[in-house]
Formats: sequence, C-alpha cells, structure tokens
Amino acid sequence: MQRQRGLALSVLLVWGVVIALVAILVIRVLPEVIEYYKISHAIKAVAGQSSGKTVAEIRHAYGQYAEVEHIKTLGPADLDVYKQDGEVFVAFAYERRIPLVANVSLLIDFKNSASARDLGQ
Repeated sequence: MQRQRGLALSVLLVWGVVIALVAILVIRVLPEVIEYYKISHAIKAVAGQSSGKTVAEIRHAYGQYAEVEHIKTLGPADLDVYKQDGEVFVAFAYERRIPLVANVSLLIDFKNSASARDLGQ
C-alpha cells in the first residue's frame, strides 16, 4: 500500500488564515503608500522648478500638483520650504494611523525632501 501525500485540512486552514491576514494588511497599507509616492513626485517636480520663486509661489505650485493628483493628505501649508547653501529645499513629514483589527492599528511616519539638485539640474 502506497503512502498518501498531501496537506492536512488543519494546515490548509492555517495557511489560508495567514494569507488572508497578509492580504488585509496589504489592502489597508497600499493606498497610503501610493499617496506618499504621489506626494514625493509632486514635491520633486515643484523643487525642480523652485529656483527664483518665493515660498508662496512654491506652495501654490504644489497646490496645483496636489489638485491634479487628488492629494488630500498634505496641503500646501504643510510643506517646509527652506534654503540651505543657496539651494531651495522642499520637505514634508506626516504620520498615518491605519486601523487594522479592533483596537490594533499601524502607525507609519512618512517624510521626504527634494531640491533642484535631486533632479540633476
């Protein structure tokens, strides 16, 4: 008599639960990560065009990018615009709390900065 091979039902259920939990985590976190990359792209574009502009003009330019990209997380007033060694830097930092299950949540700190030099200009 040959020995049968395969997975027991309990092992299959455990793997199903693990895969489901990972899928839930990815589904909840992925939109926030996509939003972060949209903001980073907008900041790099604004920083690349920032030479000779005032802080208000830089924030307005970001506001236009944010409107086109439907960015609601970070407004123009939340940007840190500063000059270092004669170069304009645009930076941002924020945190998002993502509820997972019951009273368990995931806290992610997002931050980035960009300048015209980052784009090779």
